[in-house]
Parts: sequence; C-alpha cells; structure tokens
Amino acid sequence: MQPSFHEICQSSLPIMPWLEIKTSRMPGVNPLEWQDWLIRDDAFGAQMAYRDHLLAMRREAVFDCNPLADAASAELLALILQQIALDPEYHVEANKVLRPDGVMVDLNSDHPLVIAGRLAQDDQCILLSQDGGQVLRGAVLCFPASWTLAEKMNRDMFAIHQPVSSYSDEMAKRVGRMFERIQPERPLWRGNNLIYTNPDLFQPRGTDQRRPVDGEQKWVRVERQALVRLPVSKALCFGIHSFVVPLETLTVDQRETLEASVGA
Repeated sequence: MQPSFHEICQSSLPIMPWLEIKTSRMPGVNPLEWQDWLIRDDAFGAQMAYRDHLLAMRREAVFDCNPLADAASAELLALILQQIALDPEYHVEANKVLRPDGVMVDLNSDHPLVIAGRLAQDDQCILLSQDGGQVLRGAVLCFPASWTLAEKMNRDMFAIHQPVSSYSDEMAKRVGRMFERIQPERPLWRGNNLIYTNPDLFQPRGTDQRRPVDGEQKWVRVERQALVRLPVSKALCFGIHSFVVPLETLTVDQRETLEASVGA
C-alpha cells in the first residue's frame, strides 16, 4: 500500500514572517548564522520519507541539473555533509550516511544534488552568474509551492518570479545587487507565507494556474529561505525549508494579521 503524504505538519511555526518588519517587507533578508543553515524539525521523518518517494517516483518533476552546475552540486553536498556531521542524530561515514529517521543513504548512488535532497529537509536551488544576473541551473525541488521546476530551469531571477506582481523591474535590480554581494562567510535568510486550502507539500503549478483559495479548512505554509554562497564555485544556493500548520493553530491576532497580509 502506498503511504499517504497528504498532510505533513509541524507542531508549530518557528518563524511568522508576516509579523516582523524585518521579514514582512520585500526582500526581507537577514543575517543567517551557520549553525542555523539546515533545520531539522519535528516533521523530519515524514518529510524525508516524502522526499525519497518523490525522488523515486516523480524524479523528472523534482530534480534537474544543467551540467554547468555539476561542480557546484558536489560542493554543496560536501558542505551539507560537514553541517550534518555536527548533528549527533546523523551518522556520517565515508560513503554513506545514516539519517536520524533510520534511513541509510549511499553517497555514491546518485547525482550529488539528489543526495543533498535526501539528507536534509531543505530543497536546494543552484544559481549561477550570467550576464550580470543569476540563472537557475540546478535544483532538487520536492516541495514546490505553486511553481514548477521545468518552467523555471535555465531562466534568470526576473523570469523565475513572473507573474509575481510585487517583483517589479526595480525589485529585480535590488535583488540582483543583493545576490551579487552575498559572501561565503555571510549567508542570509528570508521568509514568506501563504494560506493554502490543501496541506500537501508537493504542489507544482504552471504560471497560468492559480492555487485554490476557497475551502472550509486552511493551512499556513511558511518557507524559510537560506541564501548561501559556495566558496569555490561561487554559485549561490537558495535553500527552502517548508513549514505547514493548520490555520486554526494560530492565535486570533496572528491569523487576522496573516489574512490581512495575503489579502485573504
């Protein structure tokens, strides 16, 4: 029997971007401490099982890598291995890793970016500089929030964010300048939030599709996005950690402020 991954929720939200000025305004970036780069929370086991399932059954939808990003993928994996080795719940060996959920991952069994996606809860997108901009050249995207990897691969940041109304030409220039200034020793993070009528983490949609907004039950979906510059390849890694909780778990004030911020 195929397992059900329909509703995987954390017990609470560690961040509520809509409540803080520093995260609620675009682009809303903040300094990130290295020890906080990769998050392992109480949904780890369920999310990782879903990631493994999607990479096995829906690989073409959740993974793609231009050969230009192969070296950066290997560098990212090495950095992730260094990070998770500090977590006593992981057991990192030369050619394999035992995850906290008891799953053994062979480090030589697949593309480095796929292995990265099987070790940590975060999705990872690799951006390479081209003509003064940042182009998406690789990603393991198991939990897309209403976008598809196929539509965004090998496109720059402005094209990737279409048709987001708040992502204007001026905003694209600001974000581009910010991305260019990110240094390996100074990662950044930002957050975003939306209200969904479906808690499923895997929600790919094309640019001509809109997520349903009407439903009796609703969930809050928050992304903690980490921006990390790789020291050797100079690629920019855009990590996405997804949190989902029922809307009803928020306080009345939190819920009303959220609904106002997203126009619900």
